[in-house]
Amino acid sequence: MKELEKTYDPAAIEDRLYEKWLNGKYFHAEVNRSKKPFTIVMPPPNITGQLHMGHALDNTMQDILIRYKRMQGYEALWQPGTDHAAIATEVKVIDKLKKEGVSKEDLGRDGFLKECWKWREEYGTRIVKQLHKLGSSADWDRERFTMDEGCSDAVLEVFVKLYEKGYIYKGSRIINWCPVCQTSISDAEVEHVEQDGFFWHINYPVVGEPGRFVEIATTRPETLLGDTAVAVNPEDERYKDIVGKMLKLPLTDREIPVIADEYVDREFGTGCVKITPAHDPNDFEVGKRHGLEEIVILNDDATVNVPGPYFGMDRYEARKAMVEDLKNQGLLVKVVPHSHNVGTHDRCKTTVEPMVKQQWFVRMDEMAKPAIEALKSGRLKFVPESFGKTYLHWLENIRDWCISRQLWWGHRIPAYYCQDCGETVVAKEAPHTCPKCGGSHFKQDEDTLDTWFSSALWPFSTLGWPKNSEDLDYFYPTDVLVTGYDIIFFWVIRMVFSGLEQTGKEPFHTVLIHGLVRDSQGRKMSKSLGNGIDPLEVIDKYGADALRMTLITGNAPGNDMRFSDERVQASRNFCNKIWNASRFIQMNLTIDKDKAVELPSDLAIEDKWIISKFNTLVADVTRNIDQYELGLAAAKLNDFIWENFCDWYIEIAKTRLQTGDENVQKVLCYVLSGAMQLLHPFMPFITETIWQALPHEGPSVMVSKWPEYDEKLNFSVEEAQMESLMDAVRAIRNRRAEMNVPPSKKAKVLILT
Repeated sequence: MKELEKTYDPAAIEDRLYEKWLNGKYFHAEVNRSKKPFTIVMPPPNITGQLHMGHALDNTMQDILIRYKRMQGYEALWQPGTDHAAIATEVKVIDKLKKEGVSKEDLGRDGFLKECWKWREEYGTRIVKQLHKLGSSADWDRERFTMDEGCSDAVLEVFVKLYEKGYIYKGSRIINWCPVCQTSISDAEVEHVEQDGFFWHINYPVVGEPGRFVEIATTRPETLLGDTAVAVNPEDERYKDIVGKMLKLPLTDREIPVIADEYVDREFGTGCVKITPAHDPNDFEVGKRHGLEEIVILNDDATVNVPGPYFGMDRYEARKAMVEDLKNQGLLVKVVPHSHNVGTHDRCKTTVEPMVKQQWFVRMDEMAKPAIEALKSGRLKFVPESFGKTYLHWLENIRDWCISRQLWWGHRIPAYYCQDCGETVVAKEAPHTCPKCGGSHFKQDEDTLDTWFSSALWPFSTLGWPKNSEDLDYFYPTDVLVTGYDIIFFWVIRMVFSGLEQTGKEPFHTVLIHGLVRDSQGRKMSKSLGNGIDPLEVIDKYGADALRMTLITGNAPGNDMRFSDERVQASRNFCNKIWNASRFIQMNLTIDKDKAVELPSDLAIEDKWIISKFNTLVADVTRNIDQYELGLAAAKLNDFIWENFCDWYIEIAKTRLQTGDENVQKVLCYVLSGAMQLLHPFMPFITETIWQALPHEGPSVMVSKWPEYDEKLNFSVEEAQMESLMDAVRAIRNRRAEMNVPPSKKAKVLILT
């Protein structure tokens, strides 16, 4: 037992304690058939990442669950790792090279990849070290990386299996294209930002009917160069007579048909919609239904590739010139201001261009079915349940997944093209002989895989799959996935269908959803607003425990929360309260300090009251954590420790402590030690320090036995009697305050029974 310092100083204890836990291997999990396993996989942060409040909340929640289960006697594995973050890393490395006067192309693919690996070595562990500061008790001995040998082998295995099954194919479909990064990007990387724009109303002349026009409205007039039809609703009486007729496409020498399709909303705009199959996802589907030509009008850098006056212009430059020409030709009807959501690349903030391109895709219709059934059968559940609807909606309307990226950093697509006959061979290793012509000259596909392809395999690839490892057999399927509501579609769904397809099992049974951490005014934290709060600065100022308690108190699954300095100060005050109370108890102990205390048989009414209250707290906190009500559990712990234990029981105990009463010492130690165990998953550092300073058994509170409810300690009669006394004391205090009786003055109290 070490004597507690006079004042609580988190900086003096946290790093030292964390090092002690690491050296003691308390976070490490092994296959142990005598115990039940409990597994969480950490959503892998990007190697380019810096710890932000979202990470802090996400990891605090996971740490609470893993520490709780560890204390309950489970073989608790929190599997950590990092993600290679293809686009983000490539951008960072290109920027670094640019400062050195070197381009990606100067180095060539192999040279550039060496630079990426160097970057990973230098910066890849930064966020891991930051998670140490938070107190994350992940099994760092098992740390994985999405491009390590094992994970890479899993990626190749899945690609080849899905290709052989006919689920992976190469084809032309509409994708999100970033003209700055020059790559396709996933839906997850498209941020929809509200922008002020316009509706340009344009007249398309009806061929053979001078003076007759069809009026369309568009937010992107430059795309009319790729129009291959104008669509109207088949039920729209206004346009029934022109269905099948041809229109003169303005600013071109082409004619396009009027088609009827139910996709068109009669009430929106003019009821006539220009169809540009190569540059709009909905138009693409309409085009497929009607066999329309797909005309790609832009180069990869978003300059116009259509021969004519706009050739080579940037898309916005072309827009300006075309609007001017439409006006001069009398075809521009009007321009109406219009605010709408525009897809932008979350990395470089460029407006994304929907574009038809030859890419690799995963066919989703068959793989979505078991993932839908998993939720409907109850084998998979969301907390809160309402997020299951989001999951289902996305799966039931799923499109084929574009998995190729025009990048060098990432898992290269294992497709090899015979240079003699053009045959495609998909294999884990480069082939030697072409199965079609017997040739031996092959070129590998230049593209890499979408980062989400590897992270979709994370729950089982990190445990040794595709090998039948003991770890995989014991720790998989995992138990709970903790994540924010913003990536249900992109990551959760992909893990579920990948897990079912490759292992036949759901990768987890529960998805615990949390909201965003917002600023004190309820605004989303962002660089542009300058309202971001660095969790590491909060830890430096107030300690990790105060930050963790702030993030969890009042937190309800799925709901956003507000973060403020005042709330962190309140959590820090709670730490001070516990510390001062613990120090007071420690200084007044005369009992044997080398072993855990047992409750005495002779208990006073106030002893029975606090023990009974603590016993109820054990049941409540256990139930709350089991139901993922972590915020509720934290609030109950705060109330019990602050009010019942510190403000009432310790104050009552002071008189007995002065007489050397050992019974009251035992009760104080029993309750405080137990409260530190219950609080440990939430505030690991202060609870470990205090638990070690009290009579105890075992090396760490982290591996001590989680308290359990005991019916023998339910003293409901004495509890009610004590509450009556407390009510009387409160009434006397209130009356004194009302009568302005100073605290120093003794007063007579008459009680009518």
